[in-house]
Amino acid sequence: MRVLITGGAGFIGSNLADRCLARGDRVTILDNFSRPGSEANVAWLAARHGDRAFRLLRASVLNRQALRCGLEGAELIVHLAAQVAVTSSVADPWRDFRDNAIGTFRLLEAARRWGQDPIVIYASTNKVYGNLASLRLVEGPTRYTAPERPFGIAEDQPLDFASPYACSKGCGDQYAREWARAYGLRTVVLRQSCVYGPRQFGVEDQGWLAWFMLAALTGRPVTIYGDGKQVRDVLFIDDLLDAYDVAVQRIGAVAGEVLNVGGGPANTVSIWAEFSPRLAALLGREPEATFAPPRPGDQRFYVSDVRRAGSLLGWHPRTPMEAGLERLFHWLVDHHRVRP
Repeated sequence: MRVLITGGAGFIGSNLADRCLARGDRVTILDNFSRPGSEANVAWLAARHGDRAFRLLRASVLNRQALRCGLEGAELIVHLAAQVAVTSSVADPWRDFRDNAIGTFRLLEAARRWGQDPIVIYASTNKVYGNLASLRLVEGPTRYTAPERPFGIAEDQPLDFASPYACSKGCGDQYAREWARAYGLRTVVLRQSCVYGPRQFGVEDQGWLAWFMLAALTGRPVTIYGDGKQVRDVLFIDDLLDAYDVAVQRIGAVAGEVLNVGGGPANTVSIWAEFSPRLAALLGREPEATFAPPRPGDQRFYVSDVRRAGSLLGWHPRTPMEAGLERLFHWLVDHHRVRP
C-alpha cells in the first residue's frame, strides 16, 4: 500500500514504518521532529531499509502544502502526530489545541478533499474518559480495583475531558468519527492505552514505563504523583501494530467505529507498588522514587475493555506484560549503552 504516517519519526510511527517497509509498502513520513529521539528513529529506519526506501517530509500537519504532498496516492493514513503530554497541555493549552485539534481537522479535510478515498486510522487516547471520578474503587495493598468493571472501561463510557490534552485529543476523536458519518471518509478511531516497547524515548510527562526504566538505569530522579497504586493496562507495540493491520483488513466492518485498544485486564500493573518490584528484578537492585501529590486529570484506575475490538477485529493482545517489559528494558540498556 501507499501509506502516510503523520508523526512517523516517533515511537509508534517508526515501528509502524519499519513494519510497512519490511512488507513492501511505499511509506511517506510526515513529522516536524519536535519529539526527542525522532532523528535517531529515522536514522534507524534508513540503516535498516536504506535512506531512499521511504519519503520524509519534515513538516507539521498544520502545513497544507506538506499535507497535500504526503497525501499523493495515499491509500492508508495513520494519524499519530500530536502533542502527547497532559502536563504540556496545561502549560500551553493553545499549542496543544493547535497541534491536536486543528492539526487533526486539517488532516481529515485534506484526506476528504484531496485524497483518493483513503483509510484513516486516528490514534486517540483513554484520556477522553476523564479521571473516572464516579467509578467506585476499592483500595488494596498494591492497587485500586473497580469491582463493577471486571472487564475494564468500555467504549460506551461517557466522555469527560478532564484536561486540555483530553479536550484536544477528544476533539480529533469525535471529528474523525463524524467525518465517516457525514462524508463517508473511511476512518476508525482507536483509543490507545499505555503503549510501550523498543524505540520509546520515555520522558517524565509521557511514556511512563520507558521513563521509569531509563531513569533507574541512568540515575535520574523519579517522582511518583499519587500513592503509586494507580492501575493501568499496558500494550506492547507489536500488538498495537497488529490492531492497525486488522483494522485496515476489516475496514468495511469498522469504518466510523471507535474501539478501545489496550492491554486489557490480562496486562495490568499499578504504576509503582507493583511495577517497582518488576523493575528491581530487571535492575538487580531496588529503584528509588519520591512521592508528590496527584496531577490534574490523573486516573487512579484505567483498564481498557477490549472485547469490542475482539468482536469486530478478531484482535487480542498477544504479548505477555512480563515479556514485553523485558524487551523494552534490554532495548534501553543496549541503545543507551548503560548497565543495570
